[in-house]
Amino acid sequence: MAELTLLPYTPDHKDEWDEFVKTSKNATFLHRRDYLEYHADRFPDSSLMVFRDNKLYALLPATFDGETFSSHAGLTYGGLLLNKRATTAEVLTVMRMIRDYARRLGASRFIYKPVPHIYHRLPAEEDLYALFRLDATLTARNVSAVIDTANPVKLRDDRKAGVRKALKDGITVADSDDYDLFWDILNNNLMMRYNARPVHSLEEIKLLSHLFPENIHLHLVKKGDDILGGTVIYTSPTVAHTQYISATPEGKRLHAIDLLLHALITTRYASYPYFDFGTSNEDHGHYLNENLISQKEGFGARAIVYDTYSIPLK
Repeated sequence: MAELTLLPYTPDHKDEWDEFVKTSKNATFLHRRDYLEYHADRFPDSSLMVFRDNKLYALLPATFDGETFSSHAGLTYGGLLLNKRATTAEVLTVMRMIRDYARRLGASRFIYKPVPHIYHRLPAEEDLYALFRLDATLTARNVSAVIDTANPVKLRDDRKAGVRKALKDGITVADSDDYDLFWDILNNNLMMRYNARPVHSLEEIKLLSHLFPENIHLHLVKKGDDILGGTVIYTSPTVAHTQYISATPEGKRLHAIDLLLHALITTRYASYPYFDFGTSNEDHGHYLNENLISQKEGFGARAIVYDTYSIPLK
């Protein structure tokens, strides 16, 4: 019978970790060490590596703050990252080992955020079965609006009208690396509407876009030389995800974002299986921003969920 071994991640394993992420059936670039560690000052790392007969078998990006063991507190989704040979029975054993490890740490809570299925390159829901067997409870369910690009729902009439208006007004779409300019628009919008700031500071998004130029992209929408808005897109093998979307007051009036998103969905990111607009919730999913999700659904997006579970430690 194969021997499964659980070890804490240490920096000397960085290359091995990142190589595994590239071939894992459910990992994305968010799970590479440079992404996990850009905010390590806020989220103390407690990641784990699982070996099967001395060969790397699974990874768990994780944090521990002295009370809560989480996969991963600094990410929208963490979860157990698996190789292609992972089996249901062995993943169940691994999840039990991780639960026992959290107990030994002295954690009072174990929070688990699985990778949503749209990011899977192969079926990878062995951990969901293990959660059931470990008596985990669902503690948050956030709804994201997603387009299946192979089976798209038609654009709603109001979105079509917005695209036509923007085209008539001579609005154009362009790739850019001017994060300073877009972050001014984004900050102003968030402060005015929600008295909030972006999850990433300007310095952080510039660092991340430098570290992951193949995965993080900025697209702007313009009228002449005037910037009307833009979006930051995160790409993984199966998903193009809108990390941020924002427009100036003039951009909103001219429906610039309608044109921008329609152009990106139908051209630049048409080859990705899914186009994910992100979640539209607050309060762990108990509040749904119906206006926001309706805008996304107008492009033909429909719901998938980002879940959070609590695994009992007593």
